Amino acid sequence: MTANHTYLILDSQNHALANGEMASPPGASPIRLNVLNNKVDDVMSHEIITLFSASSEELPIQCRILRQRGDTVLVEKIATLDPEVRRNLRVPVKFDSYIYPLPTSSWSGRAAVQSLDLSCGGIAFYSDRPLELHEQMEIVITPTEEPLILHCEILRRQELQNDRFMYATKFVDMCEDEEVVVREAVFSLQLQSRDA
Repeated sequence: MTANHTYLILDSQNHALANGEMASPPGASPIRLNVLNNKVDDVMSHEIITLFSASSEELPIQCRILRQRGDTVLVEKIATLDPEVRRNLRVPVKFDSYIYPLPTSSWSGRAAVQSLDLSCGGIAFYSDRPLELHEQMEIVITPTEEPLILHCEILRRQELQNDRFMYATKFVDMCEDEEVVVREAVFSLQLQSRDA
């Protein structure tokens, strides 16, 4: 953990509670965490929390809350979590966008989609376009600071009424910068959906 880095604080069910800033030097135990935006009461209503950093180099950690002083919470690390926990953190989000075929696809043009949820590892969306399992395409992700075009692969498909489909995808061939941008968007959306 690095001092002055911002973390997303989640409860034991992976629901966003607040953002926090590390106030301890790296490796300190227990860890001092400054809870931002007057959310300390939300954090203190839980015994176990998880800290997620936007940096992919830092693994998520599960902590037990020891005590509070003002907006600062003292926590003790219980466990380091698998990095897949971060990739699977899904947040419901609705936005209209488009998918585009790859040069190897059997279709051309673009197809309209409506997102269902977004995670650091993929996106689920609705579309009228029939797509095959494991088919890859590009999708425009808009709840980021700048729109992002990412490659994704269909993992699951479900046929709905009125010739619509629901698809669950995973992102493929992401670079580190793209991962960070998506992760920050997911963390930000987690907090917004909680405050709504």
